[in-house]
Amino acid sequence: MPATDNVIAKIADYAVNYQPDSELAFDTARLCLMDSIGCALLAMDYQACTKLLGPDVEGMVVPNGARVPGTRYQLDPVKAAFDTGTAIRWLDFNDTWLAAEWGHPSDNFGSIIPVADFISRSNVLGSSRSINVTELLEMAVKAYEIQGVLALDNSFNSVGIDHVILVKVASTAVVTSMLGGNVQQVENAVSNAWLDASLRTYRHAPNTGSRKSWAAGDAVSRAVRFSLNAMSGEMGYPSALTARGWGFQDTWFKGEEITLQRELDSYVMENILFKVSFPAEFHAQTAVEAAFQLHSQVVSRLDEIDEVMINSQESALRIIDKTGPLNNPADRDHCIQYMTAIALIKGALTAGDYENEVAVDPRIDQLRSKMTMNHDRRFTEDYIDPDKRSIANSVQVRFKDGSSTENITVEYPVGHR
Repeated sequence: MPATDNVIAKIADYAVNYQPDSELAFDTARLCLMDSIGCALLAMDYQACTKLLGPDVEGMVVPNGARVPGTRYQLDPVKAAFDTGTAIRWLDFNDTWLAAEWGHPSDNFGSIIPVADFISRSNVLGSSRSINVTELLEMAVKAYEIQGVLALDNSFNSVGIDHVILVKVASTAVVTSMLGGNVQQVENAVSNAWLDASLRTYRHAPNTGSRKSWAAGDAVSRAVRFSLNAMSGEMGYPSALTARGWGFQDTWFKGEEITLQRELDSYVMENILFKVSFPAEFHAQTAVEAAFQLHSQVVSRLDEIDEVMINSQESALRIIDKTGPLNNPADRDHCIQYMTAIALIKGALTAGDYENEVAVDPRIDQLRSKMTMNHDRRFTEDYIDPDKRSIANSVQVRFKDGSSTENITVEYPVGHR
């Protein structure tokens, strides 16, 4: 067999041997854990989410299985990971990381929480170890770091791959370690995760749909499966990334190298972005906050609006700039025009505003039809600058009489560190 790819080897060594000691990282991880559980509990109000939860076969019982927060389900760890990850991600309210690739590192709690519970409950039956909360937070620091550092320089979305591959890789590494895996077993498991890339078709028009809300659940469930397989002795694929012709880099990245921009430590957890005030795709958060400021000036003059001008970063223009019909909540919560329209009309934005009952308000599409999106190069430059990491948008409303509101620019949303 070939030598193990350097990226896979570094991830495995970090997952098994690194001991985080940053007080800031642990304090933040505790907040991330509470935030993730809160997101999962709120998702229980939505039948579109809860219909996916529970045993794959009705009536199946798993004694001492892993429990799913907010439910009575006790499941095998693979399905428990799917359910927990799906609930955490469902409302697009969990934390965010933005770089060359974007994503939501708290998706990894979808694997960490149920596997920790499964190990600990098995301990009651005579297993040799259990997982306490400090260890759980250590695993979170590691998972965030693996996902986030891989995202710094490697743009998976630009070649059509969904960012949840990074959740899959990160969760696979830490879960295998949680299960007692050594470096070789983690390498085997992680190499399989790299072979499991998926398209992001379901995130974009004309196919935007609810799979984007359970994609993270699917990723963490696959991670648990790969981890369990590795612990049972299943082989790995050492050059999964670099194999000539058939490896990840040649197949997906046109020969470009997958890199770790910085040494794995606790950088990502220490700099994670929270969604504090409302659920919205993070590239639109500052546009919504700007629209909140304009609400009182425009709400009584909606019929007089001639144009709503939004200046944004390149990433927002690429993934959430949408015109035409929006078919479901998953479509709406990734449309910057829809979110901005709601904010201008209501001065608020909640998860319920993406539902069909709200979307039928004709004022929303009337406003959307008057919106123009423009690329601000400075916003993009500051977005990718590691010393700034801004997520800027500006919003200005022009009326039919020629008057205009102030051009409101918000560079950093609430929840940005």
